[in-house]
Parts: sequence; structure tokens; C-alpha cells
Amino acid sequence: MLQNNWLALLVTFGVAVLWLRVNDYAAHKGCMSSSLSRKVIHTGTGPIFVLCWLLFDSAYEARFMAAAVPFAITVQFFLVGSGMMKDEAAVKALSRSGDRREILRGPLMYGIVFVLLTILYWRDSYNGMVALMVMCGGDGLADIVGSRFGKTRLPWSPGKSWAGSLAMFLGGWLLSFGVLAAHWLAGSMAAPPEALSAYVLPVGIIALTGTLVESIPLNDWDNITVPAAALLLGTFLL
Repeated sequence: MLQNNWLALLVTFGVAVLWLRVNDYAAHKGCMSSSLSRKVIHTGTGPIFVLCWLLFDSAYEARFMAAAVPFAITVQFFLVGSGMMKDEAAVKALSRSGDRREILRGPLMYGIVFVLLTILYWRDSYNGMVALMVMCGGDGLADIVGSRFGKTRLPWSPGKSWAGSLAMFLGGWLLSFGVLAAHWLAGSMAAPPEALSAYVLPVGIIALTGTLVESIPLNDWDNITVPAAALLLGTFLL
């Protein structure tokens, strides 16, 4: 934890922008495909940001200051996707086909969910953290693994595979638990649980539910449906 929330905000913003710019550059220079870059950003941004919550103190306004980071990035997504700002590197990194308007769907919804859950849940409970990690780690890894090893498709969703779904389940579960463990060890929660192991099964159930929801063929809407399902279930389990 830093001694000043403004300094924490500056560090968080700097880390987030650096992460995005590195991936934008890699996609723009052809070091990785646009599809892979999009999912690497999707997977890595969340845990990096939520771990940066540890830099802030317990003041009420800290959540709003932290939320300013995804809010600023989401505004950029909107400006680039709508054509009001030119950023070819971002378009190549965040879109599947190179069409800037794609940013106004999945990436924009991703950013909005981050802003809302940061403000609404923050470090008051583990519910928001788990929902974000299932959306980031699980959903992002599902596409990366599925596109490479997903030869056997899901009967109810031909665009998705068993390999991708397994990656989502394991990624969402392990990433969620890893972030919870970091916050638990740092003592950042208002009322930390006595035993972190008590969350292994509940987080696994939430990750499994998120995996089932993600398997429904609803193109681009899983950035809303997956965290919504995780939040609903987390209300009873966490």
C-alpha cells in the first residue's frame, strides 16, 4: 500500500497504459496476431488492475480513484471505435477483423463492467473480484486455447470447444483464487475470512457456472453475461 492515493492512481494508470501499449505495439508490428493480442489484453488487464487495488488505502474515495483508470481507457475505446480518435495500433490489437467499430462491442463492454464493479464492490467483498477474474482469465484463455487445440466442438455451440471451455474453467478458477489470496495475504479486506481454503470450492463452482454461460453462443455479450452470472452466484456463495 502506498501512502498517497494520488500516487497509487498514477502508478495504476501507468501500469495499465504500459500493458496496453506493449500489446498494441506487438500487434501493430506483427509480433502477434490481432486475435491473440486482443485476448492477451483481455486476460491480463484484469488481474493487473485488481492487484493494483492493493496500492490504495481504505478511504471511501479510493474506489472512485481506482475506477478512473478503466474509465479513462474505456473512453479511449469509445473514441477510437467511433472514429473520433485515430489509433491504428489500438484498432489492430483490439479488433478481430481490423474494423474499429468492433471496439464498441466486446472491449467497450469489458471496460464498462470494470468501472461498475470497481465502484460497487471494491474490496468490500470478494464477489466483484471473482466476477472480474472469471471474465478476464477464463474467457480470455478459452479463446486462446480453443483456437489452437479445440478440435472437438461443443454440441450446443459449434463455435466453441471442449478444450476452450476447460481452459476457461481452470483459468477462471485459478486466477480468481490467486487474486483473492493476494488480497487475503495483504489484509486488504474489510473483514478477511479466517481460512482462505474455504473459498476453493465456492470459487470453483462460480468458475464452472461462468464457463457454462460463456459456452452459450451470444457473440460479444459474454463480457456482460459471464460476470453477471458470477455476481449472482457469488451473492450466495462468497
